[in-house]
Amino acid sequence: MKHSKLLCVLALAVLACLSANAQDLKLKGIGHNNRYDDGDQMKSTYVGWNSELGKAIFIVDNGIYAMNYDGSTLSTPVKEPAVTAAEVRADNAKAQWATNFNMMFGNSGAVYADGKLVTVYSRDESSTTDDELFQVCKWDAMSGELLSKETRPKSDCLESAGMAYNPKDGKVYGLFYLTGQDLPEEITSDPDYFEDQDADMTDGDAGYCLCSIDLSTMKITPITPGLYYYNFVTFAINSEGRAFALTSGGSRGVLNDDGKLIDINGDLAGAQLCEFSLKTGRMLTKAVQKMDSEGEVYTDYVPLVPGTGYCSQYRRQAACFAKSNPGKMYWIGYVNSGKGINEWGSWSSLPDREWRTNGKYDTALYEVDIETGEATLLSLVPNRWTFSALWVDNDDASDGAGIDVVGKGPATGAYIALSTADNGAMWQQVEIGQQYTYYLEPAVGWQVHSVTFNNVDITSQVTPAGMITTPVITGEHSTLFVTFEQSSDAINSPKQQASQARILGKEGGISVQNAQEGDLLQVYTPDGMLLHSQKLQSGQADIALDSKTLYIVKVADKVVKVRL
Repeated sequence: MKHSKLLCVLALAVLACLSANAQDLKLKGIGHNNRYDDGDQMKSTYVGWNSELGKAIFIVDNGIYAMNYDGSTLSTPVKEPAVTAAEVRADNAKAQWATNFNMMFGNSGAVYADGKLVTVYSRDESSTTDDELFQVCKWDAMSGELLSKETRPKSDCLESAGMAYNPKDGKVYGLFYLTGQDLPEEITSDPDYFEDQDADMTDGDAGYCLCSIDLSTMKITPITPGLYYYNFVTFAINSEGRAFALTSGGSRGVLNDDGKLIDINGDLAGAQLCEFSLKTGRMLTKAVQKMDSEGEVYTDYVPLVPGTGYCSQYRRQAACFAKSNPGKMYWIGYVNSGKGINEWGSWSSLPDREWRTNGKYDTALYEVDIETGEATLLSLVPNRWTFSALWVDNDDASDGAGIDVVGKGPATGAYIALSTADNGAMWQQVEIGQQYTYYLEPAVGWQVHSVTFNNVDITSQVTPAGMITTPVITGEHSTLFVTFEQSSDAINSPKQQASQARILGKEGGISVQNAQEGDLLQVYTPDGMLLHSQKLQSGQADIALDSKTLYIVKVADKVVKVRL
């Protein structure tokens, strides 16, 4: 009998051990800025001036971070791969690699997909909203190598609440914030439409739409037949192909015995879990009977589950699923809706300088049950880190899916794509850490107009002899675009020299800069067929064009040849 008891105790001990180990997981994410004592920027450390690269080198907080959850506590997020000042000083390639992390900033969203990362950074070209641009960077998630970088126009609508891979159809989806569109009656009259109660967002200008996205071209395809005016803060898809989003939730309500927020009916409140159909783009809802102030009963359509029980705020957050656990969503969100606790013990909006003691902008790791909508706070996040993308290391549904993020190219090694082929692509094998020089030879009657390397204009570096040397090669995939314009000898009228427009070749098309408002932009095939024509509303425009093709671009009286 005693022997049986001993076996029972040992079995329970083994089960307890297995249960604890089942809780262990390694999370990784793209570190996103939170508020510091001196403002809203991530910190950087000056390493020194690198004369060979011709630039100041900084080590920044931006990067890939790893953290472990052991069933009770989340470890402090640590940059992985690590960046050390000694290595950066000793190696030019390492210095360039570290400096690239300045661009690993997903304030408009980011995604992990099959060992690669895509970050979308919204920036203002001239510090005005009208000139807002998206900087899209693609990275190797293991090495942190920058694979490509490009700037895309505001009209591409790449800002999202999050993006995620669906293993059931092999596509990537996201909740994208679309501008300049109205909400059609087609969706507002649909009983499955979940009406937003936030009047501040219903201005008819922008809202969220479920879209698929091709990460190699960054083209989105809307699915939702309209827009949702709601403050979504995350988006994730589990290994069963079910898509979920979380909304921001305020602190209205009272706390129950578990410390969770409840509304006047006793239901969990706070951030709301919403499920979407990837086929229709619609939020899934259920019908409930309600009574208005005059006692009339009516039917309302609400999300399938109550709130999470925890308030969070409308700032960049991230969520993900482990492939092996489709029923639980991991979410790193805010605590107390971003408010701090003042000396009287109540929540308030306190200065950021006191964040270490007042709890303001604290963040936590939550586990959300997708069947009930309820969240469980697993652990506070040390140093209140936030993330623009989150994934479970070695347990993500996209691993091994073969997703094309940077576009077609050589399978192994480092290469430069040269814009010299009409009916195919030509790549030159190169070595990372080296630079390469080319002689540019225009045809008779033409001259070099622009040179871009990885979508950066390096025309000023062309020597009088027509030589151009690339920057140090830092990634496996680079692009070199050269455009040519008619020289003054080939132009009959001096009037044709009036335009100062610049036409730059880039991945996925061309960028027109320094033109005049009202200039006519036209794109032709080599045999004279007009492909595109528009009157420019400003001095800048981005046009999407197929690659491996020669184009004749005309802006006002400037004629330029572009081979993509």
